[in-house]
Amino acid sequence: MAYRKLGRTCKHRRSMLANLTKDLIMNERIETTETRAKEVRKFFDKMVTYGKDGSLVSRRKALAFLQNDNVATKKVFDDYATRFASRNGGYTRILKLTERKGDDALMVILEVVEG
Repeated sequence: MAYRKLGRTCKHRRSMLANLTKDLIMNERIETTETRAKEVRKFFDKMVTYGKDGSLVSRRKALAFLQNDNVATKKVFDDYATRFASRNGGYTRILKLTERKGDDALMVILEVVEG
């Protein structure tokens, strides 16, 4: 699977993507750059797939990725798993905003679609 390095070391990138995924799970909407949003979308889809599976192994994998955040994991398995039970992907949408003033990075809103 190809991925973007995002100018970070492996540990920093993994931690950043996990934190952005947790923010998306809890708030259902985040504002970030386009490249980060495209990466976070992959991990959010994986978390929802784990939630839809519902097994103990899936719960442990989700907990491990979400840095042992029980609240976010519970929301994935209780809320998102039932909301997207009949949907086969496409759980998020990206809405483009304007460029960031400092470095002209394209800013977007990544949000969870209504189930």
